[in-house]
Amino acid sequence: MKKITIAIDGFSSTGKSTLAKQLAKHLGYIYVDTGAMYRAVTYYAMQNNFINHNGFDKEALIKDLSKITLTFQFNINLGYGEMYLNGMNVENEIRTIEVSSFVSKVAEISQVRAKLVEQQQEMGKNKGIVMDGRDIGTVVFPDAELKIFMTASAQTRAERRYNEMLSKGDNVSFEEVLKNVQERDYIDTHREDSPLVMADDAIEIDNSHLSREEQFQVVLDLFNNI
Repeated sequence: MKKITIAIDGFSSTGKSTLAKQLAKHLGYIYVDTGAMYRAVTYYAMQNNFINHNGFDKEALIKDLSKITLTFQFNINLGYGEMYLNGMNVENEIRTIEVSSFVSKVAEISQVRAKLVEQQQEMGKNKGIVMDGRDIGTVVFPDAELKIFMTASAQTRAERRYNEMLSKGDNVSFEEVLKNVQERDYIDTHREDSPLVMADDAIEIDNSHLSREEQFQVVLDLFNNI
């Protein structure tokens, strides 16, 4: 089996992680959810009162970065690695609307990005990896053999995210989720350090009207043609 680097970038709630997990399982590749890493740092900042709706003490978080250890531990029942923060499984805690409301602000910080990009590049040095995020094809792995950029309308993405959160028992409104999606889009595309942009050699996939299996087959065909 050929071993390449597959970089999947795109807007929030486009199903990047779902697609990446499918590909990794099918190909026997390592899967890395970089969004979970930024969410874990955000959760750490929240737990230490560095960020809340009243403000953000960026310098305090930067000073504490050396105290943050992130690892993925494989869950055989799920078929992928779960996010651990300083030895604690935080997979559920990092998926809340509260974390979503702050994560783009944390991801703007250059020192945070530098720390995580270094770890991500180390994870993928031997190829055979599927990594999804915002800057995988542009910053983390600019030489990736297959780059995908996923998009869909904000309305469609908010509906998907809303239904996902309802299924988990979260008490949220659709308007709240849509506002969060739109705010994250703006911050992700306007930040100074590694803004969300499509790499010149990436293949754009608008999955507004594609099923999970349809988009999986599209990308698998691209892989097979490399």
